[in-house]
Amino acid sequence: MNNPDGSFLLYSDFNCPFCYALHERLHDLNVIDRCEWRGVQHAPHLPRPMKPWSGSLGAELRHEVAVVQRLASGLPIALPPGKPNTRPAIELAVGLLRADRKRGMEFVRTIYRAFWCDGKDISDSSVLSLLADGPLPNSHEGDSQRIAQEWEEAWHATGRGGVPLMVSPDGDLLVGCVPEESVRRFFA
Repeated sequence: MNNPDGSFLLYSDFNCPFCYALHERLHDLNVIDRCEWRGVQHAPHLPRPMKPWSGSLGAELRHEVAVVQRLASGLPIALPPGKPNTRPAIELAVGLLRADRKRGMEFVRTIYRAFWCDGKDISDSSVLSLLADGPLPNSHEGDSQRIAQEWEEAWHATGRGGVPLMVSPDGDLLVGCVPEESVRRFFA
């Protein structure tokens, strides 16, 4: 499971508040450029378009947001109405990352914020097009689907079912939205 190119693999899902918090923490610590972001679906059954959550699902979502607010105080986060299927956003991110890594990483951050701060339905292709803020990549849709599937398989091969998950170049794992000091040690 070593990563010979020297980058840290970051397996993450847009609809996971812990992934959003870790992503922002990596930015704050100026280590995000050492990461290869890989979008995966930890809940592929979620609907397109996003449906409002109520009852026990709504309570679960409120609890997750409250936990993230404790783990990452000061992080801008709002309770979204539900959780969407993230496959369309992941596949668009794949295409943008392949065309221009910098723009792709900006898009990834924009998607997290659009969902976790503004509650936008990131399974909606018209929302994604607006958030991409520029021409969409000329890559073939099948390539993005294939790469997203490869990322999913590599994530499953780690033997961990959760996100966020980081893999160091030496194959060490960092699981969850951990404190800043743990992130610093992982990158040291």
